[in-house]
Amino acid sequence: QVQLVESGGGLVQAGGSLRLSCAASGSIFSINVMGWYRQAPGKQRELVASITSSGSTNYADSVKGRFSISRANAKNTVDLQMISLKPEDTAVYYCSYSSGTYRSWGQGTQVTVSS
Repeated sequence: QVQLVESGGGLVQAGGSLRLSCAASGSIFSINVMGWYRQAPGKQRELVASITSSGSTNYADSVKGRFSISRANAKNTVDLQMISLKPEDTAVYYCSYSSGTYRSWGQGTQVTVSS
């Protein structure tokens, strides 16, 4: 199993920045995908950004140009740098790890963007 611990959420004004971090531990396969999802109240959980172990990235259209995902394979960490935050970015952000058919989720961290 893989355990994920997130940090870095909080309250920020519109236009501000936040950086989320996630550390993975446990039985980590070298070939995997790590990413960030978010879930706003009353909405489904959605992909924000993902990055493969080889460095390929994928972003939701709504965050392209504002969010940047990165990872450090040696440390089993993944970060999400968020700039130009908007009130609609407000959600609980979840770190995700997947390899093959296995997926693990973090406990979530709240991001609130005030207008």
